[in-house]
Amino acid sequence: MDLTELNARGLVLLGCGKMGSALLQGWLDRGLEPASVSVIEPYPSNWLRQTGVMLNAALPGAPAMVVLAVKPQMMGEALPQLAAMGNGATVFLSIAAGTGLAKLAQVLGDQTPIIRAMPNTPAAVGRGITALIANAHVAPAAMDLAEALMGAVGQTLRLETEAQMDAVTALSGSGPAYVFHLIETMAAAGEAQGLPPEMALHLARATVAGAGALAEHSNDSPAQLRINVTSPKGTTAAALEVLMDADTGFPALLPRAVAAAAQRSRELGE
Repeated sequence: MDLTELNARGLVLLGCGKMGSALLQGWLDRGLEPASVSVIEPYPSNWLRQTGVMLNAALPGAPAMVVLAVKPQMMGEALPQLAAMGNGATVFLSIAAGTGLAKLAQVLGDQTPIIRAMPNTPAAVGRGITALIANAHVAPAAMDLAEALMGAVGQTLRLETEAQMDAVTALSGSGPAYVFHLIETMAAAGEAQGLPPEMALHLARATVAGAGALAEHSNDSPAQLRINVTSPKGTTAAALEVLMDADTGFPALLPRAVAAAAQRSRELGE
């Protein structure tokens, strides 16, 4: 990551909760100078106070990048204080769900370079994935920089259109919660079959984590990996007969869940 421009002109981080802290830690680990970072956070953690960043101090007039990491419901109150930086060379990178490029431009100015990004919570352990989309005022070098900043906490990909962001939010933004609930229900099912609660949870966590790592690193498709572990008329086949039922299993349930999340993302953006 080339941090020359950020170290020279500065980076502003609006909001430093769990996601903002994960991002800031990743940037500092990669050589971003703490003194070049200005953080606006009304409830700073002890960790944040000890990083050496400029905390709740006067902001640079034209920083290279402003990262908007506040919750969507706080955006309306927080954003106007940065409006003076709009319509210029400062690039705004927003990770707020449901807040579209056009809505941001209404406050920041219609000539402002704005990028939307949707990371997810595994960013806290450097295993997130972030989708990005920019408006027409973002230069290629600025998009590369934004991608590098989000790459500090995991993988990145660029969307073709902003309309895809609702589906991304529903699939990968909200997706970790689906997996966490899967772990919960697997552990409860193991407990129901006679395992001690701690053992059942340990087995469920390790199984999901291991299967995810195998799916990510294997050259086989998820379908082939499923076939590989399924012996005819065996225990896995018996379970999959339930889980793959077209009416009551995953094929019916998960599309409904993702569609509900995508619809809520669209509603938040209106």
